[in-house]
Amino acid sequence: MHRKSIIRSCLSVLSIVVLLAGCAGMKAKPTQQNFKAPVVTLDSMEVAHAFGYWYFSNKIQPTKGKPDNVGAPLDLAFIFNIENPNEYPVKMESLKFTIAFEGFDLNTVSSTDTMWIPAGKTNQVRVHAHFDVRQSLLSLLVTGGFKLKEKGTNVWAQLEKWWTEIPQYSVPVHVKGGAAIFKADGLTQVATFEATFPE
Repeated sequence: MHRKSIIRSCLSVLSIVVLLAGCAGMKAKPTQQNFKAPVVTLDSMEVAHAFGYWYFSNKIQPTKGKPDNVGAPLDLAFIFNIENPNEYPVKMESLKFTIAFEGFDLNTVSSTDTMWIPAGKTNQVRVHAHFDVRQSLLSLLVTGGFKLKEKGTNVWAQLEKWWTEIPQYSVPVHVKGGAAIFKADGLTQVATFEATFPE
């Protein structure tokens, strides 16, 4: 009799352990109330490619090919941390932001590479932004003329400063108006972000 009682007690304890383990293993489900927007922060910025500073107008005859207005390219890579504070995985569907050099908006870039971020984890995403002297010249002439005059400089001096100093990480580069779209089980959250590198 005593032995049966011990067996029953052991079975009861075992049942409770199995029940608790089952509850612990249950995954949280996304709801409108518990779906928190992931946190997007700029981890770093890298100068992926820099080719000095130069510009040729279409009046210059090239060694090969046809004349055109062309300027030195500059490729920057922005590395973001994507932190998922939820108890379930979320999918990042897109990420978009504007880049400004010293307060002058020059480019808006986006990434549509989707990725899943596990529950409570942080992923990284790298987004490349391509610039060239010609494109940036046109942007400055359209939107930055008055601002440049206020600074006591001109478009060519400003471009040369950026193209020679950004590869040395001595010019602040701003990430503005950033937005990333996340989804989980049909629900959507938008995370906004801004940053400056170097800080």
